[in-house]
Amino acid sequence: QVQLVESGGGLVQPGGSLRLSCAASGFTFSGVAMGWYRQAPGKEREWVAGISSGGTTYNAESVKGRFTISRDNAKNTLYLQMNSLNSEDTAVYYCNAQLGAFGYWGQGTQVTVSS
Repeated sequence: QVQLVESGGGLVQPGGSLRLSCAASGFTFSGVAMGWYRQAPGKEREWVAGISSGGTTYNAESVKGRFTISRDNAKNTLYLQMNSLNSEDTAVYYCNAQLGAFGYWGQGTQVTVSS
């Protein structure tokens, strides 16, 4: 079955960095577009970044220049490098795999930006 397991979240000071990982299994990872989303308290889940099966990347305007999405197909792992973090980046971060008409989600990893 499809499994997505995020890791790498935590508490970081403003201006700091974190790298999130999403380990994927149960499907052909290299052939699937992947994405990162986040949900802050009291807000709807929002798209953060995406990467096609061929490696083309896309970023939300709010994270452009600060976040980088990447993938390692040999390790079936998706990454999100987050730099220059601020309080507005505090959220639960989820990875997403879109398989046909169905989207799969991990359990999420909490990122808290605070001094």
